[in-house]
Amino acid sequence: MAKKNVAKIKPKQKAFRMLFFGVGSCAFIAYFLVMIVNVSADILGKYKEKDTLNEELDTLKEKEQELALDVLKLKDPEYVARYLREKFFYSKDGEYVIKIPKSD
Repeated sequence: MAKKNVAKIKPKQKAFRMLFFGVGSCAFIAYFLVMIVNVSADILGKYKEKDTLNEELDTLKEKEQELALDVLKLKDPEYVARYLREKFFYSKDGEYVIKIPKSD
């Protein structure tokens, strides 16, 4: 029978290998944990940004409704005439505009 030449691993080499693979594994795990934390922080930031943008969207929709109502009002000639008389002190023929200061 032929003897197989089996190389024995010395205890120092075994300890070095264990240390190398242990440190490497810990570094690998730590890297991925840091990556998970970073991605989680990004996701939380996106959720907060989404909430603020939804609030802004709601206010813009309200403003859009107000502006649409103003457009409808401005299509009415009587409203436009009254608005001009009040804001810019225009008058009809024979009318006088008198400005009375507000008292606080």
